[in-house]
Order: sequence, then structure tokens, then C-alpha cells
Amino acid sequence: MTQATQPQQRGIQLSETALRQVKSLRDKQGQDLCLRVGVRQGGCSGMSYMMDFEDASKITPQDEIFDYDGFKIVCDRKSLLYLYGLMLDYSDAMIGGGFQFTNPNANQTCGCGKSFGV
Repeated sequence: MTQATQPQQRGIQLSETALRQVKSLRDKQGQDLCLRVGVRQGGCSGMSYMMDFEDASKITPQDEIFDYDGFKIVCDRKSLLYLYGLMLDYSDAMIGGGFQFTNPNANQTCGCGKSFGV
């Protein structure tokens, strides 16, 4: 796992590798978008992670915003109860690559790492 940037100040931590990857994906969209991270019911373990780009105009007063050198990660407060302390990393390995969630609040996770239970 790569080192997070200033993890002590962030409710959602992002590794340098993950930051480079989301910035690259955002640049391909051709717009200045933020990354919304959250949870929803479902998945193998009860709750699943969700992550998508959205326009900054959709940020609400109920959202928490984490700024990484001008790149914003947005999370609604209800989801943040389950995600506080989350480390989002990225690997380009051929097997098992992609975004990886390390959630200190999860009591169980599924084999694919995309869902969890508390």
C-alpha cells in the first residue's frame, strides 16, 4: 500500500497512486469533476462501496469535502459514519488490480473487496 497524503487530517484517505489514477480518469472526462464516495445497501457482505465522478454543483451542505491539492472527494455524512478512516488505494496489477478499499470500520469484507459489513 502506498502512503496517504496527510492521513491525520482526512476522514477519507487517498494514496498518491489512487490520487494519480482518479485525476487521470477525471481528465479523460474533460470536465472539472469531484469524486463522490459512499455506501449503499447490498453486496456480498451487506453494504457496498460506491464511487463516481460528479459535478461540484451537486455538493450539498450535508456533504463532507476532502481536498487533495485541488481535487475534491465528497462523501455524505451518513456514509461517512461507515467510511471514516477509509484508505483508498490503487494497483495496476494484472490480477487483483484496481481500486482497493481498506476500511477500519468493516467487521467483514467479501473476497472481491467491494462490499463490507459492520
